Amino acid sequence: MGGWAALLVVYVVWGSTYLAIRVGVETIPPLLMAGVRYLIAGLILFPFAIRSGPAAVRAADRPSRATWLACAFVGLLLLLGGNGLVSVGERSVPSGLASLLVATVPLWLLVLDALLSRTWIGWLPLSGLIVGLAGVALLAGLGDGASASGASASGIGIILVASVCWALGTILSTRLALPHRAVLATAMQMLTGGVMIIVLAAVTGEFGSFHLSHVSAGSWLALAYLIGPGSILALSAYSVAVRRLPTSTVATYPYVNPVVAVILGTTLLNERLTSTTLIGGALIIVAVALVVWRRGTPATER
Repeated sequence: MGGWAALLVVYVVWGSTYLAIRVGVETIPPLLMAGVRYLIAGLILFPFAIRSGPAAVRAADRPSRATWLACAFVGLLLLLGGNGLVSVGERSVPSGLASLLVATVPLWLLVLDALLSRTWIGWLPLSGLIVGLAGVALLAGLGDGASASGASASGIGIILVASVCWALGTILSTRLALPHRAVLATAMQMLTGGVMIIVLAAVTGEFGSFHLSHVSAGSWLALAYLIGPGSILALSAYSVAVRRLPTSTVATYPYVNPVVAVILGTTLLNERLTSTTLIGGALIIVAVALVVWRRGTPATER
């Protein structure tokens, strides 16, 4: 797969996962769906990940108790706190709006990184942060944004918390003793994160409300899509794109994913696209552009 083909996969597939989540949670409990998604994806990916790389790399990069614990902690933030909460939020938030809220992750990365390192972020990123927060305020319901788009305030709040969790997990993943091979670290995070999400689903009573006979064909297809293309294929494509394209080019996907999600949600799910959503979303995309351009690194993948 060429670099541009891989980036196109990232554009389309990661952007379409919001629609798949929205369809999946119609008849599958959200935490249970997210847990099954990552546990199965991790089980498929791990055997390949553990054998990836030259023999010397494999010998020096074997999973240990420390790396499993580190992956579990990152998986707790990224997958349970991040994707798990997005799945919960999308029960009451349209997929396009959810993607715009998740697009704020680079903004939270900026804030958290500055707080942890106690450094000044600079005027340009600060301007981006202010613009982004204005966009979030619009989407969160100042004016008719939330009610007109059919979103609940609690759902919007849950997705914003998920974005903060994802940002914190991303920062900590650079400071913990994760495996050196990115694909192995990802597989281990999927396994540990998937197990934790399923445990939480059981604790919150989702198993009691789940009946196989009530799951629609659309939700089954959505789950299969999230496991295969949404997790394994998109991750592999992202790895190829990072290796073969300039960082600045790969860093364009945070702007494209929400556009794909909004278009799919509007055309396939008849989600209402309001002027407030368009303005708020545009402000967030501009803010992310300012922040990512200043930092010079790609934002977090979904």
